[in-house]
Amino acid sequence: MRVAIASDHGGFDQKGALADFMATELSCDVTDFGPDTGDSVDYPDYAVKVAQAVSSGDADFGVLICGTGIGMAVAADKVSGVRASSITSPAFAELFRQHNNGNVVCLSGRFVDLEVNKQIVKTFLATEFEGGRHERRVEKIMALDTEEA
Repeated sequence: MRVAIASDHGGFDQKGALADFMATELSCDVTDFGPDTGDSVDYPDYAVKVAQAVSSGDADFGVLICGTGIGMAVAADKVSGVRASSITSPAFAELFRQHNNGNVVCLSGRFVDLEVNKQIVKTFLATEFEGGRHERRVEKIMALDTEEA
C-alpha cells in the first residue's frame, strides 16, 4: 500500500513517528512530502502535494497532519478525486472509509495524542469501503468535481 504523508508546523512533531509506524508496523510504502523542519509553513502547500499524489494514483491513500486537521481537509478536498476529512477517533476513521470511501485522512497534531493518531491511521488503512447504498452517495459527491459552482 502506497501512502503519501505531509504536515505543517502544527503536525510536524507527529509526522515522522506516523510515517515510521506506517512503514514498520503496517508495511506501507510511505512518501513524505514535507516539510523537513518544524518551521512555520502554509498548510495548503503541503495538502495539495498529498492530494495530487492520491488523485493521480501515485499514492493509494494520504495522511495529513496540522494543528486541528481541519485546514488540511479543506485544502485537500479542493483536488479532484480526493475525499478528505478531519478525523479524531478510530471509530470516525472506520466510518469514513466504510461510508464515504475516504482516501485522505487529516489528523490533529495539537489536540489528539500520537498513540490515538496511530490507531486512527491503522483503522483508516485497514478498513474497506462498504459500497452498496454508500456507492450511489459517493458517486454523487464525486460528480460535484465536474460541476460549475
